[in-house]
Amino acid sequence: MKFSRTLALLLLVFAVYWSYKSLMPSYQSNQDNQLQSFSTDRALAHVKNLSKEPHAVGFPGHPNARGYIIAELKKLGLETTTQEGFNAGDWANFSKATNILAKIEGSGEGKALLLMSHYDSEPHSSFGASDAASGVATILEGIRAFLEENKAPKNDIIILITDAEELGLNGAILFVNKHPWAKEVGLAINFEARGSGGPSHMLIETNKGNGTLIKEFTKANPKYPVANSLAYSVYKMLPNDTDLTVFRENGDIEGFNFAFIDDHYDYHTALDAYERLDKTSLAHQGSYLMPMLSHFGNADLNNLKSLDDYVYFNLPFFRLVSYPYEWIWPMFGGALLLFVFFLFSGLKVKKLKGNEILKGFPPLFFALILNGLFGYFGWTVIKWWYPDFIDMLQGFTYNGHTYILVFVFFSLSVCFWIYHKFRKVKTQNLLVAPIVLWLLICALVAAYLKGASFFILPLFALLISFMVINNQDEPHPFLLLFLALPAIFIYAPLIKMFPVGLGLKMIIATTVLTTLLFFLLLPFFGLLKNKGRLAYAALFLFFIFSISAHIDSGFNKEQPKPSSLLYVYDTDKDSAVWATYDNQPIDWNKQFLGNEKRIPNPGEYETLTSKYRTEFTYIKDAPKKDIPIPWIDTVKDTIIGNERFVELCITPKRNVNRLDIYTNSIKLNSAKVNNVQLSDYFLENRKKRLITHYISNNEYTELEVSFPKNETLDLTLYESSYDLLTNPVFTIPERPENSIPMPFVLNDAILITKTKKFD
Repeated sequence: MKFSRTLALLLLVFAVYWSYKSLMPSYQSNQDNQLQSFSTDRALAHVKNLSKEPHAVGFPGHPNARGYIIAELKKLGLETTTQEGFNAGDWANFSKATNILAKIEGSGEGKALLLMSHYDSEPHSSFGASDAASGVATILEGIRAFLEENKAPKNDIIILITDAEELGLNGAILFVNKHPWAKEVGLAINFEARGSGGPSHMLIETNKGNGTLIKEFTKANPKYPVANSLAYSVYKMLPNDTDLTVFRENGDIEGFNFAFIDDHYDYHTALDAYERLDKTSLAHQGSYLMPMLSHFGNADLNNLKSLDDYVYFNLPFFRLVSYPYEWIWPMFGGALLLFVFFLFSGLKVKKLKGNEILKGFPPLFFALILNGLFGYFGWTVIKWWYPDFIDMLQGFTYNGHTYILVFVFFSLSVCFWIYHKFRKVKTQNLLVAPIVLWLLICALVAAYLKGASFFILPLFALLISFMVINNQDEPHPFLLLFLALPAIFIYAPLIKMFPVGLGLKMIIATTVLTTLLFFLLLPFFGLLKNKGRLAYAALFLFFIFSISAHIDSGFNKEQPKPSSLLYVYDTDKDSAVWATYDNQPIDWNKQFLGNEKRIPNPGEYETLTSKYRTEFTYIKDAPKKDIPIPWIDTVKDTIIGNERFVELCITPKRNVNRLDIYTNSIKLNSAKVNNVQLSDYFLENRKKRLITHYISNNEYTELEVSFPKNETLDLTLYESSYDLLTNPVFTIPERPENSIPMPFVLNDAILITKTKKFD
């Protein structure tokens, strides 16, 4: 029996490994694959060609990327067109967008299937290999393989490669609102990335229930689905937007997102390059596309809407498992009845004892509280110990995966140690407390987070284990291992997913989920006589991975530190400063900030909007440089009735990339930028920012606003160019190899500010 327990423990460790390994296909060089098959290597060639240079809107590389995609679509024999237009999106991010479109004609009359990704990269240093050259490459290679089959689909297949996604989903808005093909679309499939590796997750966009979409996705039967309705429920509550969001909100079009999110530290940085893209992640995207093309190219796309929602999750061997929301409470009721029956049966035959059952609650609470506190304060302590990590705005460090292991093994050590101290209490008595806790969790998610209701399935396995232990003096370890598999396959990936997806600030999810998973595996662990040794083994691994994380906490060429530097010239004060967002400046920008750097006073320098609301950390007076300031021409300033109408034309006198316009706290009745109307909703809910114009070809900006005639309007202009390191007026050395431009903020920029008052 001892050998069986040891072997079963090793198999349990393997099951944890398999819960991750089974999520994705393995990459193998397949350049010579049959022409009818998706080739990851052929897709990689597209990624390499598209990510040779940054290609954000307005950048020299932008038309190069567009030209490459058009040429590749034409090579496939597809008639390719472009759609151009200006819009400001929902967030007042104004830009020109040039979408790329092609269509494969179907034999039927039904709705069309649309395949989509975007080809612009994030300003200003990202090469856009993962986000989203990988998506474009997946579509190009998938369509090539599909056409090689020489089978006409029943539905039209529209290929849409959008532009200006990074600026405000502008290309998608342009297509949905302006293009005649938008009315033909029955289903949209979008390929995205928010990192450079890991499994690709499926997320649904729908205005109603997900029932029909899940049924059809199951029929398509991709081999490696990674999806669960918990992520779907959380996604719906978060302010996350992709191009597919526009299709749902503006066009009421259903859709699937496929995105990989690991290695988040590469996201929107100069590290988003071809060399760092995980080839397995790209293969995973292809493994979704081909069966989706085959199924939805011929399915009825006219009736995908549903009033019903489904609970769903992926399992090894079973792929995607789903059932309707209507089953949630009956399943919970069944679990509750089983527990009551097994509890009273055990008490009746005296396998369970009331006082012993009560002894099962202290170890449960001790483990949850200790591990919860360790996770809650974990990221705060890490940032205190390694303050440079604060400058990684994504919140996931290069050694983040090692930190996940650190917190997992600490949690396991605590659990094994505590339950070792309660080893004299029989396992069946110890199990009552975890079952009660899990019943409470399942009741709460059934009421408030229905997408997580698949949590009930491992609970059923725990209840069966409870019954087995009540009825057998020496249950076989392999039976209890088998009953532990649902918990391992469902929860082990979640332990990693939360901190990877939401940052190490969510490391508490790792410690709590590890503890909750331990409770589900308690029937098996109860067989082990050496829980004390396992506690020390887990503690040893905790120290080993802590040391490893510490050794790997520095920055180097492969793991560069984000840094920032700006030159800010205030034309109203006729003064200039060097500025940075760095909490821990490096030698490169310290030479400009020096020992005289200071923290800006509150409100002294308004910083431009950014994803994480990052503000200047240090500034220092800088010499004034001869930088041409923009020309501001008041075209119109008139009063009609109770409204004042002002029209300005702002023309750059140097090569610029961006113009931001802010106002004082004033209610604007209307606003137009280059004859594009800003929405009433935006004007009512904005704070001070009025518009961000991402400029192409040094174009001018026309602004028309109206406001109450008795109000004073202050307009503050922020004109930016990303040429601080190359402008001949400055002598800024290149960054060292162990640093990259900080993402998500205006960086490496010459910023000119100017205020114009209308009183």
